[in-house]
Amino acid sequence: MADLKLTGVEKAYGEVKVLSGIDLEITTGELVVFVGPSGCGKSTLLRMIAGLERITGGTFEIDGRRMNDVPPAQRGIAMVFQSYALYPHMTVRDNMGFALKIAGRPRAEIDAAIARAARILQLEPLLDRLPKALSGGQRQRVAIGRAIVRDPKVYLFDEPLSNLDAALRVATRIEIAQLKEQMPDSTMVYVTHDQVEAMTLADRIVVLAGGGIAQVGPPLELYERPRNEFVAGFIGSPAMNIAPGKVVETGARTTVALAQGGRAVSLVPSLPGDLGRAVNIGVRPEDLAPRPEAEEATFEGRVEITEALGEVTLLYLAREVSGPQVVAKLPGIHPGLRHQTLRLGADPAKVHLFADGQSLLYR
Repeated sequence: MADLKLTGVEKAYGEVKVLSGIDLEITTGELVVFVGPSGCGKSTLLRMIAGLERITGGTFEIDGRRMNDVPPAQRGIAMVFQSYALYPHMTVRDNMGFALKIAGRPRAEIDAAIARAARILQLEPLLDRLPKALSGGQRQRVAIGRAIVRDPKVYLFDEPLSNLDAALRVATRIEIAQLKEQMPDSTMVYVTHDQVEAMTLADRIVVLAGGGIAQVGPPLELYERPRNEFVAGFIGSPAMNIAPGKVVETGARTTVALAQGGRAVSLVPSLPGDLGRAVNIGVRPEDLAPRPEAEEATFEGRVEITEALGEVTLLYLAREVSGPQVVAKLPGIHPGLRHQTLRLGADPAKVHLFADGQSLLYR
């Protein structure tokens, strides 16, 4: 069991500061996922927790004990890397037990730890195989098993599924979710660039951007109630449609007109805002649907490209001059829409509004 606390944590390489003002608490039993664009510092932050990168400012604690200067081996942490890093000449059994063997643990203790991890990960039939006789998913399970046998306080995962193909990634993701169910008191921190991994595995997601934390919360909270334009555009695939507009009516209801085409969108009642204020309107592609009546539509345009995926069809509407690309995600199969002009609208409750990059609806 372990509680993690980061207070004002910073990381700088010389004069270049890559992370600053990181305040985060992770409680025992949580699986927290770090996501963000390439170069945002998510792997760096994970390595700082592991002790593989020096913390240049702030404090990191495990169960109330300051860890800034504690060596990695003494932190009670096990890390699973993107690369499996298995010893090719050792069997699965020997790979999993190697750290305990080096630590001088009794043979009986090592065997019991290996048996437990193998049972959890369904590796029992593979214990006497060499890594070359394993699939990519099996090798990654061995790497996770190597962490489990150490019985750490905290598990760290650094993009562990990146080297797997699509089918293995799905299967291994399910196995990690099942592993968490079997180890409910284990604290896990997971780094990924894959939104599906983040949304399906996390108890909470930490979105990193610009050297800091953009938002922290349960997956569906970030999806439904993004606090800023960055999170709104980053969470969800395809990304949220963002279009410029201005407030044209306030009072019982707030009405916003799109800059392109001047179409009005009625939003929530009594939204604070000055007439004429510049805002951005956000609508997720999956919240758009065809509207036969022009006054019910938020967007109108000619369909340039369609992507038929079976369960959904993606529609890419022609971009207005210097305007944003509008994408709609309709359930099912919709043949014959390419080059057609469509009117698309959304439930006003699904429309987001931003000013100066911050949400006016969710704070």
